[in-house]
Amino acid sequence: MGKDVIIACDFPSKEKTLAFLDKFEGKKPFVKIGMELFYAEGPSIVREIKARGHKIFLDLKLHDIPNTVKSAMKVLSSLDVDMTNLHASGAMPMMQGALEGLTRADGTRPILIAVTQLTSTDQETMERDLLIREPIAEVVMHYASNAKTAGLDGVVCSPLEAGKVHERCGKDFVTVTPGVRFADGDVGYQKRVMTPAEANRIGSDYIVVGRPITAAEDPVAAYERCCREFIG
Repeated sequence: MGKDVIIACDFPSKEKTLAFLDKFEGKKPFVKIGMELFYAEGPSIVREIKARGHKIFLDLKLHDIPNTVKSAMKVLSSLDVDMTNLHASGAMPMMQGALEGLTRADGTRPILIAVTQLTSTDQETMERDLLIREPIAEVVMHYASNAKTAGLDGVVCSPLEAGKVHERCGKDFVTVTPGVRFADGDVGYQKRVMTPAEANRIGSDYIVVGRPITAAEDPVAAYERCCREFIG
């Protein structure tokens, strides 16, 4: 499996998203469609970006009772996305239901990954707000192990944890890591961050990069820099 940079297209409208993608003039970067864009435009924006030739990570982070998530994943599987996700904290029955719903009649399905802990969460926040007292690194490993046992393909985790996830779950277990910033950039709301080059060294398979690319003066140059630093 090759490494790749996924651009987080966190825009509020179809017009702004397509105007951004038009800047790439023939390049077809892997893009993430998250809640903001999906809730603004609905499934049609997924179909339109897919028709343009982009791979899509549909980042909706489902979390509900197993049957509801199974039914929702069945709907999402028809959008022909390449990757989608849910919260590992929904527990194994929910993850297993999601996998069943996402798998099409011919046996094909998108990559399914589980969010472990958000990169905006640190140890203090986890203990204070979630009443989880274990070290955050061990919580992430436990959630990753549960996702693997449930049959999922990988996890969303901080790049700080990607190497350890591979040690625990195997090199083929996918690590998708947000919280990536250039060394000379602003960390924004993220608390557990790493540069693209560091994420490469530690074992991330995919990095998700938003504002360092989308808010750059030259987004294409920023994307190309990110690819150079992460992929080589």
